Amino acid sequence: MFFTKLEDESSSNFFYVNVFFSVVRSLFLTLIVLLFLGGMLGLGIGTGYFAYLVSDTEVPTKHELEEQINDVELISNFTYSNHEKIADIRSDLIRRNIPSKDIQPLVKQALVSTEDEYFYEHKGIVPKAILRALVSDVTGFGGSSGGSTITQQLVKQQVLTSETTFKRKANELLLALRLEKYFSKDEIITAYLNVSPFGRNNKGQNIAGVEEAAKGIFGKQAKDLTPPEAAFIAGLPQSPISYSPYENTGELKKDLSYGLKRKDQVLFNMYRKEYLSKKEYEAAKQVDLTQHFLPKEDLTGEQNGFLYYTVQDEAVKKLMPTFYKNDDLSTEDIEKNPTLWKKYFKLAERELRRNGYTVETTIDQHLYNQLQIYTQTYGYLLDDGRGKPVETGSILMENPTGKILAFVGGRNYTENQNNHAFQTRRSPGSTIKPILAYGPALDVGLIGSESQLSNFPRKYRDGKTLTNFGGQSGNSFKSARDALKVSDNIPVVNLYDELLNVTDPKKYFDKMNIKLDEHEFKYESLPVGGTDYGLTVYEQTNAYQTLANQGNYLEGYLISKITDKDGQVVFEQKNEPVEVYSKAAASIMADMMRDVLRSGTGTEARNTLNALNPYLAQADWVGKTGTSEDFKDFWFTASTPTVTLSTWIGIDDNTPMYESWGNNNMKYWAYLAYGAYEVNPDLMATHQKFELDDSVIQAKVSDFTGQKLGDMMYKEQLKKVPGKEITSYYATGGPDNSSYHFGLGGTEKDYEEAWKKAPKPVLPKTKEDKTDKEDRTKKETPNTSNNSDNKNT
Repeated sequence: MFFTKLEDESSSNFFYVNVFFSVVRSLFLTLIVLLFLGGMLGLGIGTGYFAYLVSDTEVPTKHELEEQINDVELISNFTYSNHEKIADIRSDLIRRNIPSKDIQPLVKQALVSTEDEYFYEHKGIVPKAILRALVSDVTGFGGSSGGSTITQQLVKQQVLTSETTFKRKANELLLALRLEKYFSKDEIITAYLNVSPFGRNNKGQNIAGVEEAAKGIFGKQAKDLTPPEAAFIAGLPQSPISYSPYENTGELKKDLSYGLKRKDQVLFNMYRKEYLSKKEYEAAKQVDLTQHFLPKEDLTGEQNGFLYYTVQDEAVKKLMPTFYKNDDLSTEDIEKNPTLWKKYFKLAERELRRNGYTVETTIDQHLYNQLQIYTQTYGYLLDDGRGKPVETGSILMENPTGKILAFVGGRNYTENQNNHAFQTRRSPGSTIKPILAYGPALDVGLIGSESQLSNFPRKYRDGKTLTNFGGQSGNSFKSARDALKVSDNIPVVNLYDELLNVTDPKKYFDKMNIKLDEHEFKYESLPVGGTDYGLTVYEQTNAYQTLANQGNYLEGYLISKITDKDGQVVFEQKNEPVEVYSKAAASIMADMMRDVLRSGTGTEARNTLNALNPYLAQADWVGKTGTSEDFKDFWFTASTPTVTLSTWIGIDDNTPMYESWGNNNMKYWAYLAYGAYEVNPDLMATHQKFELDDSVIQAKVSDFTGQKLGDMMYKEQLKKVPGKEITSYYATGGPDNSSYHFGLGGTEKDYEEAWKKAPKPVLPKTKEDKTDKEDRTKKETPNTSNNSDNKNT
């Protein structure tokens, strides 16, 4: 009974165990089925989603793919106006293509063993990459492609554009498969080594392609690399800048350990994959590669100077509208949004560097070189002996077209990269007077050339004393012509105060694209140079070009045309004149500014020209000097009917200079003018003269009142107008009848003081007066020669 009971219990236990395992097996089989079905479902979903992502992808042909994977940046270039090359455009990446036979096999082996060890086995993709993409898609995490094959990396670099992450990944896989179908493994790895970035060279340039890497790091061709050199270069693409041995200046990094550790990893991978024997591996590890790195080398030629970077900057700006207008943005949208501006500048810059453009400039090769030579030769005129370098900016512009023929950006680009011709803003001093105050006042008929302006002592509204040069005031009235000639400050501030009551001077600057803020035009000190940031030499030159060009503004420019790689014109300067001042006002200003060089503050320039070449000095130069507060800036701008030449000098940190440096600047200006004349004697048009426009109103006025001669009421009595008869020029209107309050800006006390000093009237001679005198003379001396009488008369 006992054994029977045990047997029954044993059978019962076996039954339960059997049942348990049957259930487990069933559950396991069910789970497998579910997993299989889930996998199939997931695979179906993934496949469907993949198909959806690539549904609109146009798969390139073999020929198209070949062009894309081997595409490198086409070299763009700049030219002078005579089509001689200035320089090739410096690319973000310096690189060149070489054939497979010119690449050391060790480089390919090092790359494969480190970046893609199954390169020669797979068909362009690794299945786990697809799974990773699907998991990322389903879970919403990831999106990074990690573990991409060399083929995929080539596709990403050369074929794909910026798309959303999943769509880009799907296209990457599709195109990698297509690439492997069309091309051999050697063709793929050769293309990869020709286009991939490899950090920097010993000039600080970004480089791509194994040949540039070999030359820029070790000074040899890619086919001659040793095992440690090949390993170092093959390790660079993973993190080119971090592993590069060079800073962006071309200096060797102080810490080279990152790149050297990477090199050791690559060498080990080569040994592990049996591309190197143990002996070769150990020997390569012992090489001190730091002794093989090239020392720093400086860039030479025009690619490192004011001309190159100025032309590049302007060319990029000309290409920018192509990009932002395609996105339905306006120029105004871009200018008011710095982030957008920077974005489209970068896009245009990349386009210019990569795609084989030719940028034709207005720069005259010989004039430009001459101005640089004269700046170096006569730069001693600018040094004030205190150690701080006096910088300069200069522009030579053609008046009838706005072409910039030449410029000087600074004394020495290698020492100071500030472009003082186009970018530096400084107080214009008195050179602002003709374009802000006198020109507009003539234009609206507020004054004539001989109108009187108060030169009596006065203060600004804030209580500060306003003085003329040297701290003086004239205690008199002065004609607009004479006040401009000697550059007095008090008269022009009084004139500007009156001008604000009849017109908005800002509209004149807006038409000439001079960037001053609206509130600055309310500054009392603006007509003597009191701006927030100042003007550039370019803006100043363009404004004087406007006056010299009969009042018509033509945008100053140095890019005449840009053509693409196929010779199609993508930009061409088309200058439409904008009337800023009337012809009459502009011609009167020229007549007044002529006196500046003949007997005013600009005589030093004319005297220096006369000493250099009297014939050049005879050209009809009209212009203006300028000095800012505390002698921080000196300007001189002058025009002939054909060209305008401006110079500015100053110290970048606004250290004051000596007073006499204003004359030095004029001497320097004269040397530049003489240098340009030597290159092209016809440039200055020494035979042409500025003529008063036919619309100018010429009126006889008193040199005391600047108003009409004849009778006037003075202290309730009718009196003859005092002063001599002179001719005053008006753009519109004409002189008023003379009155007690004859000038602009005077106070009652000023007029009282002026009338105390009033000269006696000198009436104009009539024909009758002259005949009577001649008759009297004949009666008194009938038998003598007329010479003495004529002399006395």
